[in-house]
Amino acid sequence: MRKPVVGIIMGSDSDLNTMQKSIDVFKEFSVPFEVKILSAHRTPEQHAEYAKTAENRGLKVIIAAAGGAAHLPGVTAGQTTLPVIGVPINSNSLNGMDSLLSIVQMPPGVPVATVSIDGAKNAALLAVQILALSDKDINEKLKTYKVKMAEESMEKNEKVKY
Repeated sequence: MRKPVVGIIMGSDSDLNTMQKSIDVFKEFSVPFEVKILSAHRTPEQHAEYAKTAENRGLKVIIAAAGGAAHLPGVTAGQTTLPVIGVPINSNSLNGMDSLLSIVQMPPGVPVATVSIDGAKNAALLAVQILALSDKDINEKLKTYKVKMAEESMEKNEKVKY
């Protein structure tokens, strides 16, 4: 088994259902990944160790999903030089807007790429695009994926009745 190149982290196992879309993308592209439950608030030492050692363990990108105050992506970005992609999780109180604003409003010098609320699929595709810059196999799979997506979209024209 190949070493993971992407880390998927989330503050709670309740985020796993949303993050399954990232997992599915990585399986489709044969990208090795790992999944961890690490809270910036409940397990700060374990999270810090994970973020600080990620690059030395072979990770190239980290996807961090969080709801509510959504500190996980930003705290992660503050402890690594790897690209961090934040996934705001839909919350009961503000429908994910609190998460989105917490993740997207990072201070200068600590960037976090942020996708839409519950945008786990796009987070994984962005990670795939980053990896494709230095991996020819992933690059070819990504090109094929884009062609297939366009073909599927055009086929929908045949189903439109008016």
